[in-house]
Amino acid sequence: MDKWLKRPVSHLDPGGRSEETAEKRKKEAKSKPRQYNDKYIVYGFTSTTSSELPQPQCFFCGEMLSNSAMKPAHLQRHQSTKHPSKVGRTQEYFKRKLTEFKAGQNTIIKATSVSNKALLVAQSKNPHSIVEQLILPAVTRMAEIMIDKKAAETFKKVPLSNNTVARRIDDMSLDIVGQVVNKIKQAGHFALQLDEMTDVSGEAQLLAFVRYKDVSVSDIKEHILFCKRLPGQTTGEKMFQVIDSFFKEHEIQWNQCSHICTDGATAMTGSVKGLFGQVKKVNPKIKWMHCIIRREALASKRMSPDLSAVMDDAVKIINFIQSRPLNHRLFETLCHESGAQHDHLLLHTDVRWLSRGKTLLRLYELRSEVCEFLKEQLHPLAAGFEDANWPFPLLHAHLLTSAAIRAPVIKLVEEHLSKLNTDFNQYFQHIDKKSESLDWVRDPFTTTESSNKLPARLQEQLWDVSSDRGLKVAHREKTLTEFWCDVEREYPELGKHALVELLPFGSTYMCEVTFSALTHIKTNKRNRLNVENSLIAAVSTLSPDVAKLMKDKQAQVSH
Repeated sequence: MDKWLKRPVSHLDPGGRSEETAEKRKKEAKSKPRQYNDKYIVYGFTSTTSSELPQPQCFFCGEMLSNSAMKPAHLQRHQSTKHPSKVGRTQEYFKRKLTEFKAGQNTIIKATSVSNKALLVAQSKNPHSIVEQLILPAVTRMAEIMIDKKAAETFKKVPLSNNTVARRIDDMSLDIVGQVVNKIKQAGHFALQLDEMTDVSGEAQLLAFVRYKDVSVSDIKEHILFCKRLPGQTTGEKMFQVIDSFFKEHEIQWNQCSHICTDGATAMTGSVKGLFGQVKKVNPKIKWMHCIIRREALASKRMSPDLSAVMDDAVKIINFIQSRPLNHRLFETLCHESGAQHDHLLLHTDVRWLSRGKTLLRLYELRSEVCEFLKEQLHPLAAGFEDANWPFPLLHAHLLTSAAIRAPVIKLVEEHLSKLNTDFNQYFQHIDKKSESLDWVRDPFTTTESSNKLPARLQEQLWDVSSDRGLKVAHREKTLTEFWCDVEREYPELGKHALVELLPFGSTYMCEVTFSALTHIKTNKRNRLNVENSLIAAVSTLSPDVAKLMKDKQAQVSH
């Protein structure tokens, strides 16, 4: 009978927990905020970050639900109630987008954030540590302001240390060199431009540029090939060993190199121990080009004693004003007060650039201000500006506006020009004949004697080209190298012969410009830097294949 008796209600729940504890847990569950999950995008909802509690917000109507509604069932009910016509295709669309986002998220973070930033650092020629010290904090701060803290924390996980950036730059440089080597092999023939310099740490650097026909764009292109440190003495034999080692490493044949362009130094041009003599042993048909900028500098370097004295005095005056900070500031103030066209002089360098003309022209334009400044400083060379017979670059205009005695000055200049003409003929021997021999390359549609020296079969092809109206239009609209690449498709032998004539470098200008970049990258504070890969990444016109590099890295990690 006891089982039919009514017993008092127990204060314990079936699990043995008191009602008070159960109610407490329910309150805690209600007070705990629900967090947004990326999967909720499938239901057409994003999350707000304006308030302390994240709230789901509908993509279609913009309505914000309460934090407690951040459950799949509640979100689905909103869409089926408010937007019944869009439920099916909405979920399908957002599922696809979510899959694409997750698949590409790692690639974007790794490839873009690391490799692209490393490439930008190399191109800006800044220290590798700038990414970790400046770029990453700036990006993190922007992400926190524009997105949320979660995005900022994600950026902080990207590996951007000094060593990581250096490794990325090395990988991208090797990839760029690999692309250039492949293009050289496809072209069949190429020309080299070589020069060497001593950097800030006292190391000798050998720089090489290559010129080849890029079959992918049907045009002749130029690109840096390598920058290598020269151990020991900078002799022709040492330079040849460095180049030959690079060629063997990348399986480049010496017989494919048709021309080499260098300066006139003995280490480069020596027929026995020089670089050209060493190359001749492995490729007897190779031709050497003496940089025309260097030849022009050598031809114009030797002046008569009177003109040389004027140049020396001009350099002394410029150095007196520009190399002393106080004098430079005082002269700049004087130029501003007098309303001069310029406020500073140009420094002269006799090592690499032909700056004499611009230097003297600026000095002549500021001659009144310079004269007044030198008088204030009691400088002995101030008297030169009061001497009307002190020659200047704008000599004719100067003689017309001054009281200078014309006859001695004219005689002096005539002697200088005569000597200059002799020196130029010495350094540019037979240049007119060489130029005439290429008339048929410059204009194949005009009959010239230069074409008569071609083999009979090439002359016949040249006649066919000259009568082709389509090629004549292409000659007017395209560059000369692009035109002959087009001709090579129809007349391979003639086109190839013309492109070989267009391959040689005329000067070492590209090496000179790149050496300027090298001095910016390798400074006193970075004098232990191995500049080879950084320089290639900095000056390259080709883009590294980041996707390929990422795949290779992932393959290495998996193994």
